[in-house]
Amino acid sequence: MTADQLSFASRPEDSRGRLYPENLSTFRSPWQRDRDRIIHSSAFRRLKHKTQVFVELDGEAYRGDYFRTRLTHTIEVAQVARTIAGALGLNADLAETIALAHDLGHPPFGHTGEDALALLMQPYGGFDHNAQALRIVTRLERHYAGFDGLNLTWESLEGIAKHNGPVDPPLPYALAEVNAMWDLELHTNASAEAQVAAVADDVAYNHHDLHDGLRAGLFTETELLHLPVIGEAFRETDRLHPGLDSMRRRHEALRRVFGVMVEDVIAVAQNRLASLQPQSVDEIRAMDGPIIRFSKPLYQNIKAIKSFLFTRMYRAPAVVIERQKVTEVLNALFPLYMSHPDLLPQNWTAEITAATDDTLLARTVLDYVAGMTDRFAISEAQRLLG
Repeated sequence: MTADQLSFASRPEDSRGRLYPENLSTFRSPWQRDRDRIIHSSAFRRLKHKTQVFVELDGEAYRGDYFRTRLTHTIEVAQVARTIAGALGLNADLAETIALAHDLGHPPFGHTGEDALALLMQPYGGFDHNAQALRIVTRLERHYAGFDGLNLTWESLEGIAKHNGPVDPPLPYALAEVNAMWDLELHTNASAEAQVAAVADDVAYNHHDLHDGLRAGLFTETELLHLPVIGEAFRETDRLHPGLDSMRRRHEALRRVFGVMVEDVIAVAQNRLASLQPQSVDEIRAMDGPIIRFSKPLYQNIKAIKSFLFTRMYRAPAVVIERQKVTEVLNALFPLYMSHPDLLPQNWTAEITAATDDTLLARTVLDYVAGMTDRFAISEAQRLLG
């Protein structure tokens, strides 16, 4: 069954279009075009050197190049999104597009960097990486002759803004700015394709953070055996493939965990779609909750896995030490640029000149700092502050 056969799937011909009208491509759908623009953007390339969990130092992520970066995470999310969307008869191109864009707004140092910048920006309208992603694709990417940003379709912008659900006020200034230009109907759910991208994000990071935590030596396979889903996956692997070496055993077991999550999402969505029988994308948006989600039993199991990862990985002593160090980097750079905006690159001069008050200056500084990679932020702190 294809997307054009299903009433609740997003159809390219029904797209609400772009803020700046363009002629249709002769060989690409609107969402294939959006996808390609995202992949070719500067912000997408910078994801290669932005943290997922481990901080990148001296060109090497944590203790080796096997750990996920924000770019490899994004590619994995896009793959999962296409798989789920295809199985459900949704538009896989739109799901992939939203997945590829969902982390464009992340600053250096992952969620640690986001926490630091959110505090620094409190007096100036706040900071949120989803809102910053919208700012990037509507304003900060400046390569096209006819417009700032990437001029994405309404559906792609909606998916970036609210793939995690409706957005309640007060809005981060970057989101409010875009929404004022084009109403993204923030009070409703997003399309089913955007919901798929959100669930794919959960699937991807729950899977690969287990891989990366094991490789970093933050916990062992033995410690995972008591966890729901994971323990059973290891036991099933041992039953079917006794005597596997450690790396193959680990990969085979976690591959099974990955499969459990994906199959659960697809089964739940198929049941809910069959039961509710939505007749349009707007009916999906108007529902009282997401239609794409984990089953309640698996959701509880995933909460247990997340709790373990939070304690043993995200707040592991070695990771906490790095979090403190990189927070100091941003806490030093941001006020330095606020006090000495002349230290910003020359191509930001127009932005600085247009900044008539501290709020506009802070937003310009934020755009610059949030766009940094881990390694560049560290090198700038060393260069400017020793």
